Amino acid sequence: MKEEKNLITGGCQCGAVRYQVVSLGRSSVCHCRMCQRAFGAFYAPLVIANGLEWTTGKRRLFASSNVSQRGFCGDCGTPLSLENFDDDLLEIATGTLDDPEIAPPTLQINHRFRCSFVDGIGELPEPDHDTVADNEAWNAKVVSHQS
Repeated sequence: MKEEKNLITGGCQCGAVRYQVVSLGRSSVCHCRMCQRAFGAFYAPLVIANGLEWTTGKRRLFASSNVSQRGFCGDCGTPLSLENFDDDLLEIATGTLDDPEIAPPTLQINHRFRCSFVDGIGELPEPDHDTVADNEAWNAKVVSHQS
């Protein structure tokens, strides 16, 4: 596939694995335990990738179940994909898109497994002024090694 301006791009945090996508489908968050563990998070944000091509590097694969495998970067460990064995469904981790704002979730998958506190996260208090200042000072010292 030739690089085109209208293609959607993304990749892992170290830049060893990159991809391009023709279009995106359904964007969701999955609450199943496999996704929670694979992402090390309360849920996994995933979006269907149509016309995906891996353009740089090779993802490593882990058969996480009898029906699917998960792609990840073997260098930095970034979760990249969820790929079904029995059909062509391929989802990419929304956070790996160069612009994740283009794929806001529209659906919760496996919601019966969601952690009880997830719905209240948006209601948690924001940090006080001193904590914000401390965070900003710390962030100013950070030199990211992500690509």
